[in-house]
Formats: sequence, C-alpha cells, structure tokens
Amino acid sequence: MSLFRRRREEIPFDPARQRPAVRRSVCTGEMTAGFIDRETGKFQDIMRVDGRAGLEAFCRAIGVAPEEVETIY
Repeated sequence: MSLFRRRREEIPFDPARQRPAVRRSVCTGEMTAGFIDRETGKFQDIMRVDGRAGLEAFCRAIGVAPEEVETIY
C-alpha cells in the first residue's frame, strides 16, 4: 500500500441530484468548487480552485463546460 496515491481524475457527479457551482469569497476572492444538492440546497466542497485553470480542471473532471458552473457568493 502506498502512502501517496494518485488522485482520481474523475469526480462522481449526478446531474439529476446535483448542480456544479463555485463558491467565491467576497472579501478574499478565494474560490471553492463543488456541488449544490438540488433537494436541500446544501453546498458540498470538492476542491479549492485557483483561477481559470483550476476551474477548467474541475470542469474536465466532472465533464461540463465552464459556462455551466454557477458562481455563488
């Protein structure tokens, strides 16, 4: 067993139950990518995003276009 495992490139995403979103801090500008549950409205953090490149990596991992990701503050 290895201590440093390679992360999976694909993130489990169910479009019927979740919608992709980026939560952005108004004060610091920090961005966190994740999903909003369609039933409860609760945000689930998946990864920290650093700029446009990080957002595109998140979109590739879940298989959506960057335009489909909602930004919440």
